[in-house]
Amino acid sequence: MTASAPVDLESTDTELIDADLSADLAAAALALARRFSAGATLWAISPQWEPHAHHIAVEFVHPVIMGKRALPSVALVEVDPVAQCRVATRPGDVIIAVASADDPQVLDVMRRAPVWGADTIWIGYGPRPAPGSADHTLWVASDDPMVPATGRFVLMYHLLWELTHVCFEHPGLMTEPARDADCTDEVCITCSDQGRLAEVLVPPADVMDSALVRTATGEEFVDVTVLGEVSVNDLLLVHGGTAITKIDDTTGTAL
Repeated sequence: MTASAPVDLESTDTELIDADLSADLAAAALALARRFSAGATLWAISPQWEPHAHHIAVEFVHPVIMGKRALPSVALVEVDPVAQCRVATRPGDVIIAVASADDPQVLDVMRRAPVWGADTIWIGYGPRPAPGSADHTLWVASDDPMVPATGRFVLMYHLLWELTHVCFEHPGLMTEPARDADCTDEVCITCSDQGRLAEVLVPPADVMDSALVRTATGEEFVDVTVLGEVSVNDLLLVHGGTAITKIDDTTGTAL
């Protein structure tokens, strides 16, 4: 992908950033600023358009404006971004992807990110991903196949960088509100009734053993006897210490 010519905002009839995308950018920037303030690293992937991953990493790690912070950001560009993200990501990190909604590797990263404790941002164009596929979706409403090379994506992550630094100027915004103000008990009945995603680290040695899995809160052993055989990296839904179903890698649905 070669560098694109500057966009003449006065002569184009295209609305580059509409009201909905502006709101999405603002929300993503605030969430990203909070994560950076808490010590996060930003991991950038773009299996289809690798230069975008490099550009994002450089954009955030290189303080091009005097006085701005250098923010930890790394491009992951090996053949298997899922494996790279699995190894690199720590709880509290953020994964940003530039890809179409049907990119299988990015879809897999997005569905596994909650297991790794990572927030997600997805930049793309054309048909949108399913609702909830990422924490923040920054999407160009166009089916023009040249969008990835026209500077529209570059504009979005440049704005994301600038808005993130604007958020830093308001320290009071850096503390994230409690997600459930009513949940004050040590054991919450509502929370304990929810299924949690887990990824298999070590399968059981025999049918009566537990499997070692990774979740957003760390490693733990879970009972997998309901499922029978499980393999390394299988994605499971866990409830009350028991794996109750496998998640299909290709569709994200229960098997």
